[in-house]
Amino acid sequence: MTTTVETVTRTSTAPGRAGRITGVVLTAGLTLFCLSDAVTKLLSVPGVVEATSRLGFPPETVPVIGATLLVCVALYLVPRTSILGAVLLTGYLGGAVCSQLRIEAPLFSTMLFPVYFGILVWVALYLRNAQVREIVRGMATGR
Repeated sequence: MTTTVETVTRTSTAPGRAGRITGVVLTAGLTLFCLSDAVTKLLSVPGVVEATSRLGFPPETVPVIGATLLVCVALYLVPRTSILGAVLLTGYLGGAVCSQLRIEAPLFSTMLFPVYFGILVWVALYLRNAQVREIVRGMATGR
């Protein structure tokens, strides 16, 4: 009599304790950066209004841009809406790239900064959200 033992290899999608901590720390840093940007826009700080005007935006749109960023960040921070928040932040950052492209800003230091930032948004979400890890795992395995 022959007995076959099945070995099940399970691919772990959990990032581990260090990964979760990294995700939280990244999220905190990204949030602080976005909050400081949003608040200075909401308060129409003269230097921020001037910089935004150089990008071609009328001064009265600066608080609207700040409020939009604030809403995106709030959605990103709430676990139930974090994926929607990340998608909206990605769109917001895409607009930032477009604005920098329009004024012919330096490529790596200025124009691509929102791209780097967007990558960090998704890495942080990946590390702190099991649902995102499952989606990525499914994409990687073709499921």
